[in-house]
This record gives sequence, C-alpha cells and structure tokens, in this order.
Amino acid sequence: MNQRKTFTTFHLWRRKHIANKQWIMLLSIAVGFTSGISAVIMKNLVHWVQSLLTHSIVINYHNYLYFIYPIIGILLTVLFLKVFLKKKLGHGIPSTLYAISTKNSIIQRFNMYASIVTSVLTVGFGGSVGLEGPAVSTASAIGSNLGRIGRVNYKATTLLLGCGAAGAMAGIFNAPIAAIVFALEVIMLDLTAGSLIPLLLASVSAALTSRFIAGDAVLFNVEITELFTLNDTLFYVLLGIFSGLVSVYFSKVYWIVEARFAKINNAYTRLIIGGSILGFLIFLIPPLYGEGFATINELLAGNYQEIFNGSILYEYRENILVAISLLFVMMLFKAVATSVTFGAGGIGGIFAPSLFLGATAGFVFAKAINYFNFFHVSEKNFILVGMAGILAGVLHAPLTALFLIAEITASYDLIIPLMVTAAISFLTAKYFVPHSLYTMQLAKRGELITHDKDKAVLTLMKLSSEIETEFKVIHPEDSLGQLVKVVAKSTRNIFPVTDEKNQLIGIVTLDDIRKIMFDASQYDQLFVSDFISDYPDCVSSSDTMDSVMQKFQRSGAWNLPVIDDGHYIGFVSKSKLFNAYRKILMDFSE
Repeated sequence: MNQRKTFTTFHLWRRKHIANKQWIMLLSIAVGFTSGISAVIMKNLVHWVQSLLTHSIVINYHNYLYFIYPIIGILLTVLFLKVFLKKKLGHGIPSTLYAISTKNSIIQRFNMYASIVTSVLTVGFGGSVGLEGPAVSTASAIGSNLGRIGRVNYKATTLLLGCGAAGAMAGIFNAPIAAIVFALEVIMLDLTAGSLIPLLLASVSAALTSRFIAGDAVLFNVEITELFTLNDTLFYVLLGIFSGLVSVYFSKVYWIVEARFAKINNAYTRLIIGGSILGFLIFLIPPLYGEGFATINELLAGNYQEIFNGSILYEYRENILVAISLLFVMMLFKAVATSVTFGAGGIGGIFAPSLFLGATAGFVFAKAINYFNFFHVSEKNFILVGMAGILAGVLHAPLTALFLIAEITASYDLIIPLMVTAAISFLTAKYFVPHSLYTMQLAKRGELITHDKDKAVLTLMKLSSEIETEFKVIHPEDSLGQLVKVVAKSTRNIFPVTDEKNQLIGIVTLDDIRKIMFDASQYDQLFVSDFISDYPDCVSSSDTMDSVMQKFQRSGAWNLPVIDDGHYIGFVSKSKLFNAYRKILMDFSE
C-alpha cells in the first residue's frame, strides 16, 4: 500500500515537473542501460557454460559428449518452463511482434528473465541457435514493463519496447546504427522525430554499457584489405541470388521441421527425438554447436581447415574441392540443426544462424570462383556480403543487414556490394516466401503490424470489443402485436429472429413492418415469420478486422450479425467500426 502511494506521489510530481517527451527520453535511456546489461550477462553466461563443457576435464571426451549435451540443455530448458516458470515462453522477436499487435505492447514480467535462463541452457549446451532473439525478447519486456511503471500510453509503451529491441542489438553487436534500423525495419516502428531520438538514446546507452562492462571486444575480428572493384559487380549480383535461394531453403526447412514436431504432442518425446538428431549432427559437424561465431571468425581469417578440427572429416580438410563440398553440406545442415533445436523445445533466435549461413554461403561461393582461376575475388569480402545477403533474405530486413555489416567492419568500403547483394537476396526470397520467419505465423492469423498504417490500425482493432448486443431478439412465432411492443422499447431498427437454440433464422427491419405496424386489426393475424428476411452476410468474433471490412464492402450493409458456432451473439455496425478506427488512428499517429 505504501509502495503504491509512493508511486502515485512520484507520478504526480513528475507530471508537474517533467514533460511527457522528456519523460519518455529518460525512460528510453533506462531501457538502453538495462538492455545492455542483460545482453552482456546473456553472452557471458553462454560462453562460460560452453567453456565448461568443451574444455577443462572433459576436453578429451567432449566430441562424444556432443551426443548428449543438446538433450541435457533442452531438457533443462523444458523443465524450467514446465516446473519452475509454469508458463509458455514464445520465441524472441515473434513473441515481441505478437505483443505489439494483440497485447497492447504489454509483455509479462517473467519475460525479463525467462529468456535469459532458457537461452543460456539451450545455446550453452549446444543448441544450434542464437542469443539475439532472446536478448531482444528480454529487453523488449524491460521496455514494456518500464512503460507500464512509467504510466505512458500504448504508443509510448510500443516505442519503449522498440527501444529495448534496439538496445539488445546494440549491446550484442556494438552496432548502434544497425540497432536503430532493426527496430524500425523489423519491430516496425514508425520513423518520426518522436521515435528516432528515444531509439538513438536507447541504442547508444546500451552500446556504451556493453563496452563499459565487456570492454572493446568484438564478435568478429575483421579488417577490409581488398576494396570493391566494378569487375566484381556481376559476382555480387549472383551472390545475391544465391543468398536469396539459401534464405528460402532455410525458411522452408524451418516450417517443415516445425510442422513435423508440432504433430508430436508429448514435450519429452519431442525433446528426445530432436535432441538425438541435434546431437548426431553436432558430432558429425562440430561447428554446428551453439551460435557458430567461432566458425565465422575462422572463415574470415582464412583458416577454413581449422573448422574441421575434432571432426571425423578432419583428414579431408586439405582437398579444396572436398572442403568446399563439406562446407556447403555444413551450411545446409545448419538450417536443419537450428530448426530441430526449436522443434525439440529449445529457446533461441535465428539471427546468429542466419549470419552463419551467410558466412558459409559467401565463402563457398568465392572459393568456388577462385578455384577455377579465371577470376579472383576477395573471400573475406564475400563472406561479409554473404552474411548481409542471408540476413536480408531470412529476416526480410535488407537495411538492417547492410548497416550491421558496415558497422562490424567499421567501414563503408563495401557499401555498394552490400546494397546490391542485400537487395537482390531480399527480392529473391520475398518472391518465394512473402513473409519472414519472424512474421509468417502472425501474417497467417492476420495479427501482423506493418508499416502500412491502414493495415496496422485494422490489426490493432479487436472485433470482440465492437459487438453490439442491445438489439431486441424476437422469435418466428411471435405475433405482430408482440413485435410492435418490442419495437416501442427498442432504439434500433433491426430485430434478429432466433429459434429456441439461439440460432439466427433471419432479421426483421423496421421498414418491413412500417406500413402495417399501426393496423391493430392485424396484430393477431400476422406473425414475425411473415416478415423475416435473410441477412446479407455474417461475421465471427474471431474474424480479422480486414475480413470484416471486406464483408461490409461486398454486402453493402451497415450492420452484420455476429454468429459463433451457429449461435447468435450480436451485431457489428459499420459506423461504430469507423469511429473506433478513427480513434485508434489518432492514437497511433499522435
């Protein structure tokens, strides 16, 4: 009680002394600071777990332990969710987008720590996924809850949620510009002066926090030594097409594997099957263990032979053709390993696997060109550009991919090939897969917020809150006299006709009885059944607002009945929907 009184007193003081804009900026800095801390904690915990499992006393045996590490990690994840948390935890960025579109940007408090614990267990024990998604989920939850504590409106809460996402990306990659672009492009925030400054503050504060705690250490040790030449343009175009096709492959494999595992009802059965498959894949191809950033660094350094250390394929590393083929196979199986990790019950993200696929695709592509000696291209440059290409294709975020690689390299020397490859990869992938892995499920359910403001507003509208139930219900056996009494008490001109099971038979309108309703001689002679007319169309309370609007347009009606499982619920009116639309649009745009 005292705590609530203290908060109330503080907010009263805040309203008097701190304007809303300044208050949101202060909150965005706080979100960025906490996001940076959470990102560093997550990274360090994963590295500690991996170091513990692959070094120390088990160094001589850890290859064989790859069979059981993933099962243990995913088992601990499942037990944490089922026994300790007792709640369902969504996958990173998709769950964040879902909260924006259907939950008024409200994310429950347990998400501020649950993703950290589960992703550390999953990735630390070898799950072939990334930390970026869980980091974004954690930071977005922090932003959402700080918005609730700070008593800001839906739009400001959504902005703080986006600040959390930007902060997480800035904290992990030390790339504040790419982090802002990510929030605008993937989280789908509007680019306005009101949103840009808080995003900038959150991104910078997260990057500074990460640097302060972890120092100047970077994920990728890379320096551009060969500049882009016009002669390479065609190869970058081809790399864009190749990256787009690999992105499509990744997306298709993900959805196929997910569908297969979804048919298995028992969580522990999914765990055993998925964990066993993953363990076998990691045993055969050790680079599939965890995020795969070490493999990317080896490729960037030109030490592709080192990737095969500890693998049963080690003896083939010196044969270039065999090495290229094996790396291509490794790229294909990375998509399988990532999908199986999710299917088995692991928690993680697809950002790191996309970078892994991109680096491998770029290296294989460049190595194949150089092998035939007709042309020479920079393998390092193609690895970097390939990473951008796969990110653009899988995430449908070409600008995020472009700026991320530019910031990682601390150079814009590759900006032209990055633009070419990212754009072509995005267009290629989008042709075959209209939505990214983040948004596919939401798009299918009509719950996806887009940069199209009209569609965004329709997504935010909920039909269930717009149903009108004050219509007077009548029955077919009612006399005209009874109907007139109902009309006298009603404020509406439509009367739904139902049977004893509350099934809608039809409607009676005031126009249908206007000419005869004052003829008292007919009150006992005529019945409701004599005036029933069919309704032009109907909707369900589960229909998306977009489909409801289409039904209004097709039917030309101003009121449509709502029927769920054959039972009459109420009516929805076009005028009320327009009023609700206008209100949400004003809130969305202010």
